[in-house]
Amino acid sequence: MEIAVTGAAGARVARDGGADRVELCSALELGGVTPSESAVAATVAAGLPVQVLIRCRPGDFVHDDEEVALMAAEVRAAVAAGAAGVVVGVLDADGALHAEAMRRLIDAARVAGAGAGRTVEVTLHRAIDQAADPVAAAVLAASLGVTRILTSGGAPSAPAGAATLRAIVNAVPGVEIMAGGGVRPEDVAALAATGVAAVHLSAKQHAAARHAGTWVPMGSAATGADADRHFVTSPEVVAAARRAVDTLT
Repeated sequence: MEIAVTGAAGARVARDGGADRVELCSALELGGVTPSESAVAATVAAGLPVQVLIRCRPGDFVHDDEEVALMAAEVRAAVAAGAAGVVVGVLDADGALHAEAMRRLIDAARVAGAGAGRTVEVTLHRAIDQAADPVAAAVLAASLGVTRILTSGGAPSAPAGAATLRAIVNAVPGVEIMAGGGVRPEDVAALAATGVAAVHLSAKQHAAARHAGTWVPMGSAATGADADRHFVTSPEVVAAARRAVDTLT
């Protein structure tokens, strides 16, 4: 069971609720972007293995050379800060997995890990769910040497993508397939039936408002009062997910 968190506080909640690892990102409300090195180090100190999202901006997953170079540098920085793994994904303009860009990121992780004296895991993130053919993308990712694939089966949520999840599991038996995207504790049993080896939840809730001042929109995308709030990790959802996983075993 992996929980997506935005910092050390969320990682401690995930740890205390029984998570096996966390994925660390910033700006979860934007789908997540690369966190700072300080955030990685602080989250590592919480005691769980930390997988760091490497995504230099929100939006699509078609990245130019400059962005790929930046993300390779972010991979190295995350590993130096103690990350157990990195979470990456790049597509080409035709909707296929961008093999050369993925090789650059995977090689950056391997070299940085070797320099630190440890093996660094590499997860292909949900860029696969925007691929023209998620199963083909998974096969290519496996050939490039990724450790695991996080996917909703190309659907808006993992429960809705169950058939494709099963196809991906069958296509790449040597890679850990992790179901993620709209996963709730009550979905765990059905997702396990597809053959996936892990589940990924954000387990998030809105943080309570902490000021009574005037709300002023910050940024063109901000709309409504919720735009002035952020997400935190829910201990209740983490605990419920742990119970659901334990019921299977």
